[in-house]
Amino acid sequence: MPEWLEAGFWGLLAGSALLIGAAVGFFVRVPRRATASVMAFGAGVLLSAVSFELIDEAHEQGGLLPVAIGAAAGALAYTGANVLLARRGARHRKRSGDEQPSEQEQPGSGNAIAVGALLDGVPESVVIGTSLLAGGPVSFVTVIAVFLSNVPEGLSSAAGMRQAGRTRRYVFGLWIAIALISGAASLAGYTLLGGAPPEVLATITALAAGAILAMITDTMVPEAFEDAHLLVGLITVLGFLVAFALSHT
Repeated sequence: MPEWLEAGFWGLLAGSALLIGAAVGFFVRVPRRATASVMAFGAGVLLSAVSFELIDEAHEQGGLLPVAIGAAAGALAYTGANVLLARRGARHRKRSGDEQPSEQEQPGSGNAIAVGALLDGVPESVVIGTSLLAGGPVSFVTVIAVFLSNVPEGLSSAAGMRQAGRTRRYVFGLWIAIALISGAASLAGYTLLGGAPPEVLATITALAAGAILAMITDTMVPEAFEDAHLLVGLITVLGFLVAFALSHT
């Protein structure tokens, strides 16, 4: 398989977990405590992947300065976009309860939630594509980490959309589109950054890592803490250790 096609395939595979989670969240009445616990596990997995796959790799490629600049820029860009989307009704897009507004309560919130879901997924997919640029195989730990974290994200968000009265067509149309865009983003990460200097690749990888870290604390941790706060630390550490073990096998 050509590497450019492989990049798109792995991004699509990781993004498809959103659709799996959305199907469970929409059709199955999962207890909120269980949803929060799974979200905590996913947050731990992503935290480990950011630490040992993205930031560490970026540091090896370009040193401390590109890592610091990229991570800070990614966090600032994500936070700024998230603030704008929150004002339009997407603040609670990953919440599984009744926090999400309906379209009647806040017109335009559906579009804001869709853009927010895209904002959450693109950085993860880009780094899957860039992991192939070194000439080796794709970073399976990154793919697995994104896949494992996408399931609770899709589950929790779709459950909240159902509570807000959004239609089945809207929910599954959104997550199918995000899965396809995830594949396209991974493909773009590979094709657009091929031949880039190591310092540029390091900055881009760190930028994605910074955006993912901001996403974890802005959207995943609140859902995890809300209903599983007595166990959220333990479950998050468990997810962290699972991803850490995968990266050292």
